[in-house]
Amino acid sequence: MTHRIVILGGGTGGTLAANRLRRAYTSSEAEITVVDSNDRHVYQPGLLFVPFGLASLDEIVRPRSKQLRNGINFETSAVDHVDIAADQVHLANGRELDYDVLVVATGAVLQPEETEGMTGPGWMERVFTFYSPEGAGALEGAFATFSEGRVVVNPIDMPIKCPVAPLELCFLADWYFTERGVREKVQLTYVTPLDAAFTMPTSARLLGHMLTERGIELVTEFNTGEVDGKGGRLISYDGRETPFDLAVVVPLHSGAEYVGRSPGLGDDLNFVPSDEHTLQSRAKPNVFAIGDATNLPTSKAGSVTHFEGETLVRNIQAFLDHRELLASFDGHSNCFIEAGFSKALLIDFNYDTEPLPGRFPAKIGVPLMKESRLNHLGKLMFQWFYWHVLLPGRDIPGIGSSMPQAGKEIGPKAAQTAGRDPGLETGQGSEEV
Repeated sequence: MTHRIVILGGGTGGTLAANRLRRAYTSSEAEITVVDSNDRHVYQPGLLFVPFGLASLDEIVRPRSKQLRNGINFETSAVDHVDIAADQVHLANGRELDYDVLVVATGAVLQPEETEGMTGPGWMERVFTFYSPEGAGALEGAFATFSEGRVVVNPIDMPIKCPVAPLELCFLADWYFTERGVREKVQLTYVTPLDAAFTMPTSARLLGHMLTERGIELVTEFNTGEVDGKGGRLISYDGRETPFDLAVVVPLHSGAEYVGRSPGLGDDLNFVPSDEHTLQSRAKPNVFAIGDATNLPTSKAGSVTHFEGETLVRNIQAFLDHRELLASFDGHSNCFIEAGFSKALLIDFNYDTEPLPGRFPAKIGVPLMKESRLNHLGKLMFQWFYWHVLLPGRDIPGIGSSMPQAGKEIGPKAAQTAGRDPGLETGQGSEEV
């Protein structure tokens, strides 16, 4: 019997899942089909560098079909809906795909039109986003001619892809305008709906300190309800205003629209409710989800998707073999945070452990939670790693899907290194995650 596996989405999650499954099954054992609306695979971490002339769109966009192993079918079409009762995908081109296992990997979708005024007057003129190739390219042109005034960076709300990316943009903007000799004339402001620079206490303190060091203003608990591009204002739901001359806004995110047209598949935001350890969907046992398409309580980042891949494939195999699924994914995530001036830092965490200082992946490794040139080089090298290791679904020697403990500083020493109250490590602090 040949298993029919359909993967919706040819981005990071869909591609690495397909390639891992192709390695696990021969063509006679499994027919694997990947569906996407276009053949344009974007290396999304590279979008951060485009506005500063550090990367070009040509080098971070490649054909999706070329990233798939031989023997994987690639279907170019939007998805109309999924009939989970009939185990069938209905495509916008009229085709119907029957499946034994479905993998939802259609990521997160930008919804700029959901915020009043964002795509109105001033859109792509003084209001930009760098979360799309078109937006990043337009922002490059705007930054090149910007010499004086207030630049505001604002993620409208969480969740978003790569939660630290807007902060990284602030740090790079500080470097960029310093290099151009106009930093003293440019006011940088980071506006967030959160009560701190980041969601987790350790990272919030560290990143908040980095903002202060660089003279970047931090505005917290600002819930943007309207973007006035013509008047140069962000307006919050409580009536507060933040003026700008140039705004870099991260729009609201949701899951793919077809999820909302597929009864029982998604939640109110069109993300797919899934078991946080097995990646099996709550909709039906033969439906799995990976990457940004899930509702899992972890970062929507490429590293998470990579770590999920191992668990996903093993559990698809277990499901098809009528075996018990492995609850092996622990929410592992790590991220190089570009700090500007050829430095970066690395954070590594999971569901239960927030970022800690030390080394990754062991005592001999790159520094955690410290700015270093080595981490900056790691950030740059990740692009090669993405195309040649992550997407092909290869394992990394010495690094598994679970978060490594070796090399991390735990306890009072870690709290001191990270600038935290040691009481937080023992539950005696008042700060909440």
